[in-house]
Amino acid sequence: MNKHRAHDPQELERLLIRLQSEGDVDGMVALYEPNAVLDYGGSEPAVGSEAIRKVFAELVATGRKFDSGHQQEALVCDDLALTSTRLPDGEVTAEIARRQSDGTWLWVIDRFSIT
Repeated sequence: MNKHRAHDPQELERLLIRLQSEGDVDGMVALYEPNAVLDYGGSEPAVGSEAIRKVFAELVATGRKFDSGHQQEALVCDDLALTSTRLPDGEVTAEIARRQSDGTWLWVIDRFSIT
């Protein structure tokens, strides 16, 4: 059960940053659908909850913290939303979220950098 629920796709980024700063890997993974794809800059994207958990566990273990940036307004079409953030270093993230049957949002695709 995900206690961190995004009722707007814009909330996902803020939740991810907060959970990462708290070291809550399970909370971070819970922001993604079970078969989501995470392109984090590795040799292959992480596919599915276990692969995403491994990426976030390694990231949290390094002590590196996500930077807050300028989040663009989500572009929503029915049950899909495109979210994007320009980070302080100029990198841009891109994510696709899907509205769940309970009205909350989860990411299905997340690319840490499109630049």
